[in-house]
Amino acid sequence: MATETDEPTLTVDELAARAGVTVRTVRFYSTRGLLPPPTIGPRRVGHYGPAHLSRLALIEELQHQGMTLSAIERYLEQLPDDLSAHDLAIHRAMVASWAPDSAEEATAAELERRAGRPLSEEDIGRLIAMDVLQRAPEPGVFRLDRGLFRLGVQLLDVPIAHETILAARTVLVEHTRSAAQELTRLFRDEVWNPYRRREADPEHVAAMKSLSAHMQPLVVQALVTAFQRSLKEELRAAFGAEPDTEHGPDTDPA
Repeated sequence: MATETDEPTLTVDELAARAGVTVRTVRFYSTRGLLPPPTIGPRRVGHYGPAHLSRLALIEELQHQGMTLSAIERYLEQLPDDLSAHDLAIHRAMVASWAPDSAEEATAAELERRAGRPLSEEDIGRLIAMDVLQRAPEPGVFRLDRGLFRLGVQLLDVPIAHETILAARTVLVEHTRSAAQELTRLFRDEVWNPYRRREADPEHVAAMKSLSAHMQPLVVQALVTAFQRSLKEELRAAFGAEPDTEHGPDTDPA
């Protein structure tokens, strides 16, 4: 089965197909400096890797949010130069998490171009079971969740039983819903209700509007950070893995 390596092996056509954009778009982003240059191989053919694909997905998501190219440039300039494809994917997930729900329609052939690999009927069924895809009313057409599609395709190659993946998804959904309910209750009781009693205060109204605009991305980032740390600690405890001491203790703020 196909697996994604860290080596830059994609041509510009393959990169565009995997990202669901045109080659012209890829080259335009490159000329603006939004994408790093490819690795030049034999016959001076440029090759792109997973980091290019993740960065391109992040750019598309930021543009989907309504950000101008200049704003996207400023956003990307603030990111470390050595971010991995995984790190960029996390950034994109946090950006997409407060976007309006949206789904795209695609044929089976288009799904395979996005995935960069053939998709059997069994693969399609597993992606549907993971809620990554839904069958559209038109025969041979699917509705896909852009944010989950690449993750779902990667899970097809993970040597874990399909039932285990679905059980893990159930655990995540149940616990994140519980966290969302508790955070919403806290926000309602401690912030929203006092705000309703001070609606005549213009400064308080402005502060509340600013808080509402920034609350969801901040909460999502905090949840991702807290979950990463908790999962790392639990895995160490369960499997006896040694802490990663290469970069010193984990002191990033929550």
